[in-house]
Amino acid sequence: MKKSKMWMLGILLGGFCLEVSAQEAWLSFGGKVTDQAGKGIAGVVVNDGVHFTKTDAQGVWRLQTDTARSKFVSISTLAAYELPQEDGLADGFYVSVRALALAGGHHDFRLEKRRQVSDSFYYIPVSDPQVRNAREMKRWRQETVPDMVEVIDSLKQAREVVGMTLGDLVFDNMTLFDEYKTSLKHTGATFFQCIGNHDFDKRYQDLHNMAVGTPVYGEMVYGRYFGPTDYSFNIGRAHIVTMKSLNYVGGKQYLESMTGEQIAWLEKDLSYVPEGSLVILNMHAAGWNRVGEDGNIRNAAQLREVLKGYHVHVFCGHTHFFQNVEVDSTLYQHNIGAACGAWWAGWVNQCGAPNGYMVVDVDGDQLKWHYKATRRDFSYQFRLYNKGEFRSQHPFVVANIWDWDNACRVVWYQDGKPMGDMEQFTDADEERASQLKDRNKAVKTAHLFRALPADGARQVKVELTNRFGEVYTQTIVLSR
Repeated sequence: MKKSKMWMLGILLGGFCLEVSAQEAWLSFGGKVTDQAGKGIAGVVVNDGVHFTKTDAQGVWRLQTDTARSKFVSISTLAAYELPQEDGLADGFYVSVRALALAGGHHDFRLEKRRQVSDSFYYIPVSDPQVRNAREMKRWRQETVPDMVEVIDSLKQAREVVGMTLGDLVFDNMTLFDEYKTSLKHTGATFFQCIGNHDFDKRYQDLHNMAVGTPVYGEMVYGRYFGPTDYSFNIGRAHIVTMKSLNYVGGKQYLESMTGEQIAWLEKDLSYVPEGSLVILNMHAAGWNRVGEDGNIRNAAQLREVLKGYHVHVFCGHTHFFQNVEVDSTLYQHNIGAACGAWWAGWVNQCGAPNGYMVVDVDGDQLKWHYKATRRDFSYQFRLYNKGEFRSQHPFVVANIWDWDNACRVVWYQDGKPMGDMEQFTDADEERASQLKDRNKAVKTAHLFRALPADGARQVKVELTNRFGEVYTQTIVLSR
């Protein structure tokens, strides 16, 4: 081995204990991607977070990697192959740069060819478990996880189920990563992860903000458990991408944004994907929220430009607030409610949406989704308040329809007589506001609807028709 390579290897094996800002620590990495019979798989995209390549006809890949910048090499699994996993947790699609160096720069990825390739699967995005302590972990494990397992059991006989946690797996307590991982084993789905602002080692900045060669950085511990923060894979006709959407500067301080390097990474990743394809993008912080815009990533316009030409659905969390935004005809953002709701206080998010997660039916390039409230069945798609129950809307019947978008219609009936559309308005949800010492601190939401019953009316029925033509109803006997 050449002297320069020995020096670089020493840096890697020593945990990057030397300052190398004045020099680049480049190493040559390579290997094969093979099937279960040992046959090379051609056309698999391989990247180190900066540089990309594809396997050749024999399944061989090679990369020149700056080890001071890149910490993982990962593959984008082809749709014809099973998603690599261990006990239901996504694994085997990446290798750390340090492990590569220890192996002499060589690593073979192994994929198992699907017995049957399908264009359809179920996708379960869940945001913000955000467990801080044993009590909250208990709620996650006793409430959310069994609920998801029950749903997965009902789905997996028909189609494959893929799960994605959208960040804030824990609440600044990385000692809980082990138990969190255990909680998602053997769910019946293959679960992937996305980093959130509470998943960093709060003592340090993230990698791109640290001096080159610094031995520690904010996402280092997360990486040991879950691998790269930016990666992709293919299933059915969908290309699924997960990215870090936070610029973390340590001490719990961050900006919602992607780096220019990340935007370039995404552009390279999508260059291997045919235009017009379905792309599912997962990130923690949202891009296009219209309530609480301060939580949007700063360079959403750049991100949108890279996504042009694709049929895109973005799934995100972070806000503990449910909001659908149809950004344009080819870009739809789902900012879904948190699994922990308002940080495990009660049973609702900031906007009044219940604790829960999303279940998405992916059929070819079409998506059909339903929010699943924890401990409730799928028919529970809105909350109905009787007259007098919603303090700021005392004479009105109020419906909180969390998964509302412009394609939905909300109508009401008074004593069996159709009364037309309910009136949409913006206010804080009553159940959430009632949890707070200062109601004025409750966040307002636009997915509220009201109707004013006549004096003497006995009953009101509210009917929600969602964008898929499905009808959900609730009926209440009016308070006197």
